[in-house]
Amino acid sequence: MVCFHLGEKEDMDKRSPPSSSSSFDGIGRVMGAIRLLVMVVFLGLIMMWIMMPTNIYKQIWLPKLRADTNSTYFGRQGAYLLVYTFPVLFIAVLGCFYLHIANKSNQNRMESNKGQKQKLTIWNSPMLVKGPLGIVSGTELVFLIMFIALLVWSLSTYLCISLAKITPELAAHDGKKVWEEKLGSTAVELGLVGNIWLAFLFFPVARGSSVLPLLGLTSEGSIKYHIWLGHITMTLFTAHGVCYIIYWAVTNQISEVLKWDNFQTSNIAGELALLSGLIMWVTTIPRIRRKVFELFFYTHYLYILFIIFFIFHVGIAYTGIMLPGFYLFLVDRYLRFLQSRRKVRLVSARVLPCETIELNFSKSHGLSYNPTSILFVNVPVISKLQWHPFTITSNSNLEPEKLSVVIKTEGMWSRKLYQRLSSSSSMDHLNVSVEGPYGPVSTNFLRHDTLVMVSGGSGITPFISIIRELMFVSRNFKCKTPKVVLIYAIKNSSFLTMLDLIPPVSTTTSDFSNLQLQIEAYVTREKEAKKDKANLIQVKWFKPSTTDAPISAILGPNRWLWLAAIISSSFIIFLILIGIITHYYIYPIDHNTNAIFSYPLRTFLNMLVICMCIAITASAAVSLNKKHNAREAKQIQNMQGSTSTVMSNSLTNNADIELESLPQQSLGQATNVHYGERPDLKRIISECTGSSVGVLVAGPKTLRHEVATICSSSLAKNLHFESISFTW
Repeated sequence: MVCFHLGEKEDMDKRSPPSSSSSFDGIGRVMGAIRLLVMVVFLGLIMMWIMMPTNIYKQIWLPKLRADTNSTYFGRQGAYLLVYTFPVLFIAVLGCFYLHIANKSNQNRMESNKGQKQKLTIWNSPMLVKGPLGIVSGTELVFLIMFIALLVWSLSTYLCISLAKITPELAAHDGKKVWEEKLGSTAVELGLVGNIWLAFLFFPVARGSSVLPLLGLTSEGSIKYHIWLGHITMTLFTAHGVCYIIYWAVTNQISEVLKWDNFQTSNIAGELALLSGLIMWVTTIPRIRRKVFELFFYTHYLYILFIIFFIFHVGIAYTGIMLPGFYLFLVDRYLRFLQSRRKVRLVSARVLPCETIELNFSKSHGLSYNPTSILFVNVPVISKLQWHPFTITSNSNLEPEKLSVVIKTEGMWSRKLYQRLSSSSSMDHLNVSVEGPYGPVSTNFLRHDTLVMVSGGSGITPFISIIRELMFVSRNFKCKTPKVVLIYAIKNSSFLTMLDLIPPVSTTTSDFSNLQLQIEAYVTREKEAKKDKANLIQVKWFKPSTTDAPISAILGPNRWLWLAAIISSSFIIFLILIGIITHYYIYPIDHNTNAIFSYPLRTFLNMLVICMCIAITASAAVSLNKKHNAREAKQIQNMQGSTSTVMSNSLTNNADIELESLPQQSLGQATNVHYGERPDLKRIISECTGSSVGVLVAGPKTLRHEVATICSSSLAKNLHFESISFTW
C-alpha cells in the first residue's frame, strides 16, 4: 500500500533532485528486507507455538534443545530464552530500525492506487458491528479466528495426549480413580494453555513499543485486545486453580494448598497470583469500572504481585515463554516512569461553558506527533496516582511551541479539575506531569477524496487535530486535500463552543482558504438558537516555575534507535550477568540437577537482574538525551519570558471571551447549525462523492455502531470506515 503520511514534510517530488529516486529505491529495499526478516522470524515463532502441545515437541524437539543449551551458564532456562524470548525481542529491535527509517525517509509519495484502496477497504471495513466484541474489522476478525484456533488446538491437543495416557492400571498404581487422575491432568493442561495467552497479554499495553506499529496498531486502539486476552487468560487460570483445589480435596491432599516447594512448583505462590488476578478481573466488570473507576484503577496495580507470584509459581525457566511481552512492557513502563517525574510547563487553560477544559502546555520544537495522538495527564493536587488519557488537539507543525489537550468533565477526577480551574479564585501555578504523546506512527487521510467525520460531544477532539493537519498541508504543500464534512451531534448549544477550538490561536483567515470544510452541527435538545451570555470562554494564564520544563520526547527525536539500544543492550547485559551468576555460583552447587539450589532464590536473582539491566540502560539513554532537552527548555523559557508581558496585557487572568468573537470568518461561513433534529447519517454519508470516502467516527457506542452499520453495507464499496475510540 502506498500512501501519504500526514505529519511529515514530504513535498519530495518538488524539492528532491531526480537522482534521489535511487536513494528512495535503496531505502525501500532495506525496509522490504526488514519486513521479510520479521515475517520469517514471526512464522518460525508461530510454528513453535503450534508444535508446543504435540508429542514431537515434547519428546524430540525440547529434549534436543535442552541438551544443546543446557550449559553451565544458563541451565534449563537457556532453551526457553532461545526459542521464545530472543525471537520476540529481535522482532522488536528490527521494528525499531524499520520505524526509524520510515520516519526519517521521504519515501511516502502521493500516489493513488484504486486496487489497493479496494483491498484496504475489504480488510478495514467492519465485519461485526453489534455484540460483545463491539466493532470488529476484517483484519481483527482474521486475527481473532487465528487466536481462537490456537486456543482450541492447544487445549484439545494437550488434553488428548495427556488423558490418553491415563489408564485404570496407572490410576490403581497411584492409588487414585481414573476420573481423579484425569481431573489432575486437566488442571495441569489448563495452566499450560493459560500461560500461552499470558504471553500475549502485555503487548497491547506497552504504549511505546515497536511491535504494535509494525502491525499498524496504536496502544490506545489495542486496549480492547488486552481486555479480550485478559478475560481468556483469567478464565483458564481460574479453571486451573479450581480443578486443582477439587483434585486435592477428593484425593485427601488438601494440605497441598499451603505448599511452598523449593525445588518444584510452589502452590501457594500460584494461589496468591490467582487471587491478585481475580481481584483485578472483578473490577474490570463494565459497571464497576465506569461507576467506581478509582477502584478499578488502583486494583490494577496488583499486576505486579500477579506477575511476581506467577514467576515464583512456575519457575524462571518456564517463564521464558511469557517473558518477552512482559520484558517490553517493563522497558516501556520504566521510560514512562522517568518521564512522569518531570513537571511540565502549563501555559494556560481555556474553560468552556460545556464543562470542558483545554490545557495548553509548552513543548520542545523537536517533539512531533501525528493527528489523533493522546497524552496521559497527572495532576498531583487532585490525585498523585491517577493518569488519564486525553486527545491532543494541537498540531506539531502549526504550533511548534505548544501542545494542547481537551478534557471533558465526566468522572470525579475531571470534575475536580474543572471546578478548580473554573473557580473565581486566582491560581498562579498548577503542577502537572505527563506521559507521551502516543499515537499512530503515520496517517493517510490524504488518500481519500472526501473525509466524513462523525462525532458526538467531546468526540470532536481527535477531528480537530486532523483538520489542523489538513490546514497545514493545504497551506504549505502544493497538493490537493480532501473535502472535509464534519457532522457534530450535541445535546445543547453550549457544546458549540467546542468549534472554537478548531482554529489555532495564531491562525489567519487565509489558513482556511484552501481547505474545503463543511461543518454540520445538530443541537438535538434545543428548538432554536439562544443568545446566552453564559456561553463565555474563560482563559487562565499560569506563571512559570523554575522546575517546570516543556514537554519533550523522553528519548529525543531518534527515539526508535534509542529504544532499540535499550532493548538489545539490556538483554545482552542480562544474559552476561545471569550467565556469570549461574556459572560461578549456582552451577557449582546444583550441577544442573535442579534439585539442590533453591528455585525461589534462582527466580529472585533472575528478576532482580532483569530489573537492574532495564533500569541502568534506560536511565543512561534518558540521561544522554536530557542535556539536549535542557538546552531547548532554556531557550523556550527565555522566549516565553520576553513575551509574557504582552500576553498578560492582552488577556487578564480571568478574561472572558464571547463565543462569536473567536472563530474566523471562514470557519463561521462553513458552519450550519440545525436545532431540534438529529443527523440523517445514512443520507449524508451516501451523498458524499468520490472513489474513496473516509468515514471516521468518535463518540458514544451507539453512534459508532450506527455509522459502522452504514459502512458495512454491500452498497458502500467506496467507504473506508475507521472508529476512533479511547473509552475502555
